[in-house]
Amino acid sequence: MSKLDWLTARPIAHRGLHNPAGGVIENTASAFTAAIAGGYGIETDVQISADGEAMVHHDDALGRLTDGSARLADLSTTEIKAVRFKATADRVLMLGELCELVAGRAALVIELKSHFDGDRRLVQRVAQVLAAYRGPAAVMSFDPGMVEAARQIAPTLPRGIVAERHYAHHEWDRMTPAEKRRLAFLLHGFRTRPHFVAYGVKDLPAIAPLVARWVFGLPLLTWTVRSEADRGSAARWADQMIFEGWRP
Repeated sequence: MSKLDWLTARPIAHRGLHNPAGGVIENTASAFTAAIAGGYGIETDVQISADGEAMVHHDDALGRLTDGSARLADLSTTEIKAVRFKATADRVLMLGELCELVAGRAALVIELKSHFDGDRRLVQRVAQVLAAYRGPAAVMSFDPGMVEAARQIAPTLPRGIVAERHYAHHEWDRMTPAEKRRLAFLLHGFRTRPHFVAYGVKDLPAIAPLVARWVFGLPLLTWTVRSEADRGSAARWADQMIFEGWRP
């Protein structure tokens, strides 16, 4: 039995099992509790605070789902924890608080958010928190530098690379076509040595993740599965899905 069988055993709820219409907001204690109750794994995101804490939040700035507009990297842990999610009593969690909440009851897949600036503080803090955690947990990132740092800082911590075939979103505009190609084709693998791959479902089938799966035996997750068509692609090409907006 593979030591990462837990990673693909159950569908993984993207940012927790959230339902905005029902008042359950992504990446909150309510969403994580719902995922645990549903028997799903949990995917979540962490950002670094000004004082070096790993905070559970997708966006690098407040405002889309919360009060405020500041960048998390400019706020202290205390300031971030005081922020309220709109229309809910939930507050932004520290990674340690999330671990206490989950307590090994669900697989935990943590995306390390990056500004592609070489800052390793988030990797260091996440590794420190997870070293004391006894549940199944893994880290992943779009940034090969983050994955390489995880390999160096915590070599036994399961690590994955997140990728897609077409980097069309404006957040990738600062990257050259050559850089995007290296990411899409996982050409950093010799230095990152990922234990698994998480690839965009809209881009499957694709050569790089399928080589990783079939030739190198790496588990392949696919994101974000939101429809029956997506589910069909996930079932055909991947080992497990990261889903959102419905219950598989």
